[in-house]
Amino acid sequence: MTKTINYAAISLLALSMVVPRIASAQDFAAIVAAPDRSDADRQTDVRRQPAKMLAFTGVKDGMKVLDMEANAGYSTELMARAVGPTGTVWAQDPASIIERFVKDKFDNRAKNPAMKNVVHVIRDFDDPIPPDVSNLDMITFFFAYHDVTYMPVDRAKMNAKMYAALKPGGTLIIADHSAKPGEGITVAKTLHRIEEATLRQEIEAAGFKLVAEGDFLRHPEDPRDDKVFKPAVPVDEFVLKYQKPN
Repeated sequence: MTKTINYAAISLLALSMVVPRIASAQDFAAIVAAPDRSDADRQTDVRRQPAKMLAFTGVKDGMKVLDMEANAGYSTELMARAVGPTGTVWAQDPASIIERFVKDKFDNRAKNPAMKNVVHVIRDFDDPIPPDVSNLDMITFFFAYHDVTYMPVDRAKMNAKMYAALKPGGTLIIADHSAKPGEGITVAKTLHRIEEATLRQEIEAAGFKLVAEGDFLRHPEDPRDDKVFKPAVPVDEFVLKYQKPN
């Protein structure tokens, strides 16, 4: 009897030592507060609420993640920090986006040790995933789906490719700037907004199932009639979590 009690105590002690390490790995506030993040990213944090976004995604150590239209890599770096050294983040950008907007911004960010587990993928939106990448745990598409709507992109094909690349039960986290009801994609190029209902319809047509909505970037005071760059009031933004059914 004595040995059984001692073994149980040892087991409990071992468990207590392991659990805090697991929890701390998902301390999103600590990830955001990392001292080696840039001042520019910290300024962006005020608007983007990254700790809340990371928590909403459910990202974990060791995950395989694709970040669509990574651009300068703000979200890519956060996801890379969240998946840790055992995870991988593929950062997708078309060559045209890099040439026109990104330039050397992503390459400069890639010098940060936090980006060691990131692979920059230069591929068009129609076929964004390398053929050797599959069974992804998560795809993120942050504030860029509206851009794709005014480009020569087959969005149905793009969405089908994302769906196919995810493992069963994998998730697509998509966020964008909200347009008024009825505007669809008509203000995507001028105001850089998209109607939420339109985006939902396109994503769900690929087979994705909505499992959660985030309201932490909602701003009902936004009249949604202005460009999202330097707006008079905070921009109303929706955040959606979709899942590929098991």
